[in-house]
Amino acid sequence: MPRSLVRCDWTGDDGAMRDYHDTEWGVPLHDDTRLFEFLVLEGAQAGLSWRTVLNKRDAYRKAFRGFDIASVARMSDVALDKLLQNPALIRNRLKIYSARRNAQAALRVIEEFGSLDKYFWSFVGGKPVRNRWQGRGEVPARTELSDRLSKDLQKRGFNFVGSTIIYAHMQATGMVNDHFVGCFRHRQV
Repeated sequence: MPRSLVRCDWTGDDGAMRDYHDTEWGVPLHDDTRLFEFLVLEGAQAGLSWRTVLNKRDAYRKAFRGFDIASVARMSDVALDKLLQNPALIRNRLKIYSARRNAQAALRVIEEFGSLDKYFWSFVGGKPVRNRWQGRGEVPARTELSDRLSKDLQKRGFNFVGSTIIYAHMQATGMVNDHFVGCFRHRQV
């Protein structure tokens, strides 16, 4: 995409962030594997920048078996401990182990609802919430909706799913459209 387009200002001058913004962020996502991927990555981001996680995404895909939920759910302690030695990942024990725990919880959700897609999107009635923010200062870190989804996920055994993390997940997967009104992507997604 050309540099001259008006984008959400959080992309800065970073090419990877611009590409992510222009092609992925905020696009309604209905694929269980990708929804799980974003759940793991948003949890890994806790306390860090998205740029850091985005730069490590390929390593995460390899380490967590393409984010195949059933495969991640079966990962052994030995396999997870080995990942803690991988410098291409964020080597936080709680975050690494949460991928397995969340995969196990995701399998239970899939059993109950038929898919992660049906579960997540039920919180927004199957349609993205369209916000009309003018700039970064207006966008909340969490909402009543992310509070509700976060609490439900925690009740179901997920972790690293606080309301702020879940709001970021909702933004990334297009459950909410938080592209600024002046951004060229606002109308597109």
